[in-house]
Amino acid sequence: MVMRTEALRELLDGRWAELRRDSLDLLGKLAPVHDLPREEYRAWVLEQLHALAAGGHPLIGFPTEYGGKGDVGGSVVAFEVLGFGDLSLMVKAGVQWGLFGGAVQALGTEEHHARYLPGIMGLDLPGCFAMTETGHGSDVQHLRTTATYDPAAQEFVVHTPDAAARKDYIGNAARDGRLAVVFAQLVTGGEEHGVHALVVPIRDGSGAAMPGVTIEDCGPKAGLNGVDNGRLTFDHVRVPRSALLNRYGDVAPDGTYSSPVEGRGRRFFTMLGTLVRGRISVAGGAGSATKKALAIAIRYGDRRRQFTRPDTGAEVVVLDYLAHQRRLLPALAQTYALHFAQEELVSALHDVSDDRGQRELESRAAGLKAVATWHATHTIQACREACGGAGYLAENLIAGLKADTDVFTTFEGDNTVLLQLVAKGLLTSYRDHVGDLDPWGMARFVADQAVGVVIERTAARALIDRLVSGSSDALLDRGWQVRQFEDRERHVLEGLARRLRRASPENAFDVFNAAQDHVLHAARAHVDRVVLEAFVAALERGTDPEVTALLGKVCDLYALSVIEADRAWFLEHGRLTPQRAKAVSQAVNELCGQLRPHARDLVDAFGIPEPWLAAPIAG
Repeated sequence: MVMRTEALRELLDGRWAELRRDSLDLLGKLAPVHDLPREEYRAWVLEQLHALAAGGHPLIGFPTEYGGKGDVGGSVVAFEVLGFGDLSLMVKAGVQWGLFGGAVQALGTEEHHARYLPGIMGLDLPGCFAMTETGHGSDVQHLRTTATYDPAAQEFVVHTPDAAARKDYIGNAARDGRLAVVFAQLVTGGEEHGVHALVVPIRDGSGAAMPGVTIEDCGPKAGLNGVDNGRLTFDHVRVPRSALLNRYGDVAPDGTYSSPVEGRGRRFFTMLGTLVRGRISVAGGAGSATKKALAIAIRYGDRRRQFTRPDTGAEVVVLDYLAHQRRLLPALAQTYALHFAQEELVSALHDVSDDRGQRELESRAAGLKAVATWHATHTIQACREACGGAGYLAENLIAGLKADTDVFTTFEGDNTVLLQLVAKGLLTSYRDHVGDLDPWGMARFVADQAVGVVIERTAARALIDRLVSGSSDALLDRGWQVRQFEDRERHVLEGLARRLRRASPENAFDVFNAAQDHVLHAARAHVDRVVLEAFVAALERGTDPEVTALLGKVCDLYALSVIEADRAWFLEHGRLTPQRAKAVSQAVNELCGQLRPHARDLVDAFGIPEPWLAAPIAG
C-alpha cells in the first residue's frame, strides 16, 4: 500500500516534485486554527504570511536580480500547495505576491522592480490589486476610475468619478495594505489611452488612510474572512509620473503618450495577458481544496458503517455502497484528470516564448480555471453530503472549504465569461485577432469575418493520433474515448460557426446572444478534450506498471463519466445508441467498484500534511 501510494505521488508531483515537497514541508510547519473572531483571524493570517515570507515562499517566482529564484512555474505550484491549508492564507498570499507583486513585475520596468520588489517579497510593502469596480467586474476594459496627467506638476490625478467606479472586493485593502496597483483609464492631453496601472499609496506608515483615499471594510463574507477585503475610493489623489507602471504605455514629462504596442485593444490584452498567472493559480488552488475535501470524505466513507447486510447481519461500510461510490469516485477521477491538465498548463506558462503561445496559454487558462472551480464547488458539496451531518460540522473542515471556495467561480474572471473567451479562441481568424471580451465585441467580429473552426492540438498529439488510429469501438479503448471527445468538440464548434455566420452588422448582437448556450457547450467540450489528453499523456509517463494500470482505470472513469454526463448530446447526434448509453453507465458502475479498494491510496497520494487533515471524521 505504502509503495503504491508513493509511486502514485511521484507521478502526481511531476516536473516540480522537489519544490512541491519543500512547499508541503513549509505548510506542515504552520499550525491550523479554528473559530477565531474575524479580527483575530485576520491577524493570524498576517502572522502566517510573515512565516511564509521567512520560509522563502515568495522568492520562488520573482527575478533573481532582486533576490528571487526566477521560477515562474514553481511559484504557481507553491501557491497550489497552500490550498491544502488555510484558504484565507492562500488567497492573502496570492494577493500580495501573485496579484500585487505580479502586477509590478509584469507591468513595471526596472525602476519599479528595484524600488518595490524587495519590499513586496519581504512583506515590508503589503499591497493590493485594485482592478474590480462596483459597476465593472468582468468588463475591465470599461473601468471608470481615471488617472489624468497634469504636465505642470508632472503628476497623475487618480479619481473615482462616481459610486459605480469605487474599487470593490479588494483583498488586503481593509486592514493591511499600504500600496495599491490601481487600474484606471489613462488620460493625457484630453485624450484617453485605455486602462493602465499605477502604484498608489493608500496608507501612511502609521496605518492611516492617505489624503484623498477612503477605505471601507467589505464586512463579513460567506467565507475567506481571514482576508481583509475592502473598498477604495480616490478623490483627486496625486501620484508622481513614475507611479505609472509603464512597460506597455508611458507618458513623457510634457504629457506625450507612447507605447511599444500598437492599438488600444491590442495593448489592453497584452497587458492583461501578462497577469494570466493569477488565473492559473486559482485553478490550482481550487484543485487542492477539492483534493482535501475528497481525502476527508473518502477516509470517512472507508470507516463509517450504516445499515446491515441481511445475509450476515454485519453493518456495511458506507463506501461499499455503489451510490456512495458514485458520489465520490467519478469526482476523484476528474480531480486526477484536472491535476494533470493543470500540470501541463503550468509548464506552458513557464515555457511560453512567443505571442501565439501566449494567446493559447490565456485561452487554456481561462477554460481550465472555469472547469476546475466549478468542479470544486460541485465536488465539495458532494463530499459534504456524503459525510451527512458530520460534514456540516465546522470541526470536520468540509463546511469551511465549501464556504471559502464558493467565490472561486467568479474571481479572476467570471466562469461564464471565461468560457466565452475560450470559444472565441476556437474560431479561426479569431485566434490572432484582438477584440473586446464582451459579447458585442464578438458579435461585431463574426458579422464581418468568414468564421470557421480550429481544433487546437495538445502536446500529446502524436500519442493521441496513434491511439485513435488503432482504436476499436470498445468502451474501455482509450482511442475510442478520445475519438468521442474530439468528435463532440468538432461537431459542436462547427455548429456554432454555422450559427454565427448568419450574423450581419444589423443583427450581430442578437445572433450571438441567442447562441450563448452553444458557445458555452463548445468551450466546455474543448476543455474536456484537453483535460483527457493531459491524463493520457501522464499515463504514458508512468514507469510503475501496477500504478499505470490503476491510473488507467481512473482515466477510464473520467472519460466515461464525462460521456455519461453529456449522453443526451451523444444520443441526439447518433454517437451512442440507447443500448450503448446504458452500457456506458454500467461501465461507470463497474469502474467505481474496481476502484473502491484503491480509493484511500488515491487520496493519500495527494500528500496533504496530516495537521491540515485534522478533522475528527478523517481518522
